[in-house]
Amino acid sequence: MPGMPAPAKRWKVIAYIDGFNLYYGLKESDWRRYLWLDLPALANSLIRSDQDLVKTKYFTSRVVSPEGKKKRQSIYLEALTAHCGAKLGMYFGHYQSDPWKCNTCGAVENVPSEKKTDVNIAVEIMMDAFDNAFDTALIVTADSDLIPPILAVKRLYPHKRIFVAFPPKRHSVELEREASVSFTIGRAKFAQAQMPEVVAKPDGTQLRRPAKWCAVQTEFGKTLGAALGINED
Repeated sequence: MPGMPAPAKRWKVIAYIDGFNLYYGLKESDWRRYLWLDLPALANSLIRSDQDLVKTKYFTSRVVSPEGKKKRQSIYLEALTAHCGAKLGMYFGHYQSDPWKCNTCGAVENVPSEKKTDVNIAVEIMMDAFDNAFDTALIVTADSDLIPPILAVKRLYPHKRIFVAFPPKRHSVELEREASVSFTIGRAKFAQAQMPEVVAKPDGTQLRRPAKWCAVQTEFGKTLGAALGINED
């Protein structure tokens, strides 16, 4: 209508979540009770009022051991799929065992390390930038290996913005320097972005938050668990 102001522009956001970085940030903060995360809800809480979250992309690797940790992750991934639907995409790397030698005793042990996550994130960011799928990329990580794709987006698409959200206990000076905006995600954001305690799959199967992700772990419990050799991962 003549004389009416044009509607304010809405800015498209895609969130890229480094699952490995986020998990260990929460674990080291003793915030295990927040691991039952609704990832699109978390991402949506981190953007501005003039932005629209069009997709959340979650990057992780399937745990192969120990069995308890493998089961908890499997329940969580199934719950995410059932609860979030098309709002969430999942991208998987893998774990690789690499030999590690103790400098003191000389013993050699295979230590698992996650592979391909940073590459998968970089590829998705570059593809989405090329497709003009976002105006702003929201990257939840503190992995400085993602600086090359960030620099590439800034060089090739200078009108696009990069927001970096650091998980708790995680930070990168290099990422902070290259990002358009950077900040650390606070406890309240995690507390407010939890899935329901029980998530139902389409076939009616009920998926419940793992018990270890409910209780607050005490210092006494940690000490006792360590003394008994209990793996709390």
